[in-house]
Amino acid sequence: MKPLNIVVTGGAGFIGSAVIRHLINETNHRVTNVDKLTYAGNLESLRDVCDNERYSFQHIDILDFSAIEKVFSDFKPDIVMHLAAESHVDRSITGPADFIQTNIVGTYVMLEVAKNYWSQLEPIKRAAFRFHHISTDEVFGSLGSDGFFSETTKYDPSSPYSSSKASSDHLVRAWHRTYGLPVIVTNCSNNYGPYQFPEKLIPLMILNAIEGKPLPVYGKGNQIRDWLHVEDHASALYKVVTEGKPGETYNIGGHNEKTNLEVVTTLCRILDELKPDHPNGISRYEELISYVADRPGHDLRYAIDAQKIKRELGWIPEETFDTGMRKTVEWYLDNSEWCLHVQDGSYQRERLGLFEEVGL
Repeated sequence: MKPLNIVVTGGAGFIGSAVIRHLINETNHRVTNVDKLTYAGNLESLRDVCDNERYSFQHIDILDFSAIEKVFSDFKPDIVMHLAAESHVDRSITGPADFIQTNIVGTYVMLEVAKNYWSQLEPIKRAAFRFHHISTDEVFGSLGSDGFFSETTKYDPSSPYSSSKASSDHLVRAWHRTYGLPVIVTNCSNNYGPYQFPEKLIPLMILNAIEGKPLPVYGKGNQIRDWLHVEDHASALYKVVTEGKPGETYNIGGHNEKTNLEVVTTLCRILDELKPDHPNGISRYEELISYVADRPGHDLRYAIDAQKIKRELGWIPEETFDTGMRKTVEWYLDNSEWCLHVQDGSYQRERLGLFEEVGL
């Protein structure tokens, strides 16, 4: 494939940085990273590719219309991969305003700039242009004990975060139906892997465990999620944006349904093996597990039906739950310096929102 110009918004974040590493390391494309660098965005996640001549960084808020216009004018993208978003459910419960602004208004800005740019392209480039909006399975709400989210599942978001992402999904589809902008939407399951900000479940548990701190589990820990390794997700996103059909939606899942408690106990067992010098006199890391009051409106189960992307584009995840979790634990053990640097004092691995320990 000839080299393309690809704009990635939110490229200093967890999934965005994985996408950029994939693009630089596995393709010949040119990438410009547009990121506001909020608390969860860190350029250290891109330290292995930052000196590559095909990579550039723009410190820009996607709410800044004129700045985004300049990026399009200067870089002349063939593809836009829109990942910039506020993404933590707990933070959305206690402070929803940022989620409304970034996830909804920011997506509107990106769509308007992309539409204006795309409409002026020559016919061949217009036909090849793609706007890829990366979303979440949380827009579908909660499942019962069986069944899966498909691309046609009715939206039923539960939190300010998922509601804002659902709103942005609708905007993207509206710009396709109303203006003809060639868009693609993907909805993914829970991501995990290297470079994830430690407010999320898996890095939080790993880092707390090795320091002998409590491992807070919401409610009974029976919430079920489908876990997708972030590098599998990055490869899927590239497959979709280069081979997917405009106007279509693709669900991306890891085929790894596990309860939160299963995830935590698995991490503990891996740590027992890889780091047997247990802190604080404990004999097993599972002794650190504590149960805290559940999150308001906590969805019980998510599960992705990823047959469409397999059938139409030939994509399946490479990592199993066991291989992916082991690689993730090993990465955090080997990269303690990164973990220290991303915590600048504004976040100290507390659980966010209204939570207190409970007895079960």
